[in-house]
Amino acid sequence: MIEKAWGRPIDALETLAVRRPVKDPLLRSAMHIRSSLVVSNNAVAVHQDRLHALTRPGHVPAFYDLERITSSAVDLRVAQAESRIALQAISHVIEAREAAVTADRAPSLSLAQAAVARSAHAPRALGQPPAQPAPSAAVRPTVATTGPGR
Repeated sequence: MIEKAWGRPIDALETLAVRRPVKDPLLRSAMHIRSSLVVSNNAVAVHQDRLHALTRPGHVPAFYDLERITSSAVDLRVAQAESRIALQAISHVIEAREAAVTADRAPSLSLAQAAVARSAHAPRALGQPPAQPAPSAAVRPTVATTGPGR
């Protein structure tokens, strides 16, 4: 998701985030959240392995294993929730980056729209009544056709 948004591989983005954190603070935030996502994903894997080991087929858990099973299941749910939150945070950072890029383009877009609006109010040609628009420079004169009714 991060590679797609910035258009570079993760390794290159990591070095950019470390070398120039002020130049792209959103990249630095995304990479920081990504590192916490890696940690929480590793925690998910550890808790899943522990839970699978405690509840493997053919194994009857002892009474004291029930608390370990319950705590492993709770830890797994917490780690999964942390992973989902980190993914959401990364998507929010990417959305903020896209909004910032769009906002940077917005002034030029609004200037272009203002120029088009001003061109509609351009002064009219001499001798032309105000109700008729000035002819376009790209319009060619039409050739009158001769025919029976004309």
